Amino acid sequence: MKAFVAGATGETGRRIVQELVKRNIPVRALVRNLETAKEILPPQAELIVGDVLKPESLSAAIADCTVILSATGAKPSLDPTGPYKVDYEGTKNLVDVAKSKGIEHFVMVSSLCVSQLFHPLNLFWLILVWKKQAEEYLTQSGLTYTIVRPGGLKNEDNPDPVVMSSADTLFDGSIPRTKVAQVCVEALSQSEARNKIVEVVAKPEVPDQSWDQLFAKVV
Repeated sequence: MKAFVAGATGETGRRIVQELVKRNIPVRALVRNLETAKEILPPQAELIVGDVLKPESLSAAIADCTVILSATGAKPSLDPTGPYKVDYEGTKNLVDVAKSKGIEHFVMVSSLCVSQLFHPLNLFWLILVWKKQAEEYLTQSGLTYTIVRPGGLKNEDNPDPVVMSSADTLFDGSIPRTKVAQVCVEALSQSEARNKIVEVVAKPEVPDQSWDQLFAKVV
C-alpha cells in the first residue's frame, strides 16, 4: 500500500500524514507550498507540489500510489466560489484521476450534517451542499470508498471513545482531528469500512469499542 494525501497541510490532512507515517505506510503528500509543508509534515513523507484544481498535474503527482485520502476543504473567504471549486471540483478531479489509475480505495473527509440544506454552515457559500455533491460523485464513481463525516473538529486530542454511526444519524458533537485521522487510516485496512459513509464524534460516556466493531455496525 502507498497512500496519496490531498489537503496534506491542512489541520486534518497533516494528522492523516502523521498517522500513516506512524504505521509505516509510505505516503505522498500533495502540497501547494513546499516550504510550508516541510515545516509542518514529518520528514518521512514524500512531498509533491500540485493542486486539486489542476487536474492535468494530478496523474503524475499520484504516481504509483494505490490509495487516496482526501482532506481538502475551502478556507473561509470572501470568494463565493471557494467551496464549489475546492470541495466539489477538486474532489471530482481527484476521483476522475483515481478511476483512470485504478486506485484501490478512496477515503474522503466530509462533514456531519451535509444533508441539511438549512444548516448554518451553508451560510459559508453552501459548503455543505458542495461537500454532499462531492460525496455523491464519489459514491457513483465505481471506486471503493469510505466517506468520513466528522462532527465539530478540535485541534486538541482527548481520551474520549469514538462513536461511529450511519449516514444522517448524528447531528451534533465534536471530535479531535487526531481521531478523524485514525478513522481515515484505519478504513484502509478494514473490510467493513468499504463503500460506507461513517459519521464520527467522540463522547466521554460511551464504552470503548474496537475499530472492527465500530465499522461493522454501520450500515
